Amino acid sequence: MRAVFDELREAQAGIVTGKQAQECGVSESAIRQHVRTGRWRRLYRRIYWTQSGPPPRPALLWAALLRAGRDAVLSHETAAELCGLLDTPSDVIHVSLPPGRRIKAVSGVRLHIRRTESSAHPAREPRRTTVEQTVVDLTQQASTVDDAIAWIARACAKRLTRPERLATAFAQRRRLRWRDALITAVADVGSGCHSLLELRYLRDVERAHALPVGSRQRRRQSERTTTYSDVEYEDYGVNVELDGRVGHDGEAKLRDNQRDNRCAAGGRRVLRYGWADVNVRACGTAAQVASALRNGGWTGDPVPCGSGCTVAATT
Repeated sequence: MRAVFDELREAQAGIVTGKQAQECGVSESAIRQHVRTGRWRRLYRRIYWTQSGPPPRPALLWAALLRAGRDAVLSHETAAELCGLLDTPSDVIHVSLPPGRRIKAVSGVRLHIRRTESSAHPAREPRRTTVEQTVVDLTQQASTVDDAIAWIARACAKRLTRPERLATAFAQRRRLRWRDALITAVADVGSGCHSLLELRYLRDVERAHALPVGSRQRRRQSERTTTYSDVEYEDYGVNVELDGRVGHDGEAKLRDNQRDNRCAAGGRRVLRYGWADVNVRACGTAAQVASALRNGGWTGDPVPCGSGCTVAATT
């Protein structure tokens, strides 16, 4: 039984329930003795950290999940943390319970009610929602539609899921805020947009002003490096690069400069835009892109996006 107990502790990052311990031959009096002497630490009612010192993050997640009980799953930001969608842990641990389950408030844990049997990953431990269900959950607690769309772009850019799988997950959710915008965003990510800025460029600059449709994430291979263009208008010799980072320097800047230089050496024009160019000055940006496209042979006309649009006056 000792070997079984050790395997259980290892599998659960050092956390066991009182019931699990007793099933492995550890008596109630032995549990109390371990806690009294400091060899174990009680984190929640009947949930124990079975080593000395402060419990690490994996142990805290297991403790919260076991405290929530049967059919509980880690979800929302906590599931995002586990799959790599979030780089830093959230302040609280998010746990989802199935409808009809009620437990007392748990310190440091935020409880959600949801159908867990269809949203849990079939194999990962500790139990957590799938990447797709996690993304849907995060979009639904976002403050704005842009924040919601950013989760979609981030999940696909990190190659954690694919647009078609997200589309299925969104379609299965009966109640969904911003449904049309999110479904459109999934389709746009499928066309190659890898960030919220790229999605906004597609929507507010290119599509809103009837510019030609560019190719997204076009791969180009040189002798030593592989680079990708955010938006490439191949027929007109124009590339658009979009950078939403505030501090963009070091190796990333060097790679971008080298890519731009190769484009220029090959006779292509490179336009580079940031957040303000797309979010605040979308019409002016559209006019500038249209001018570059015309210089490359485009014979079309951009369309004003509204009554106050400056495109017609500047192209």
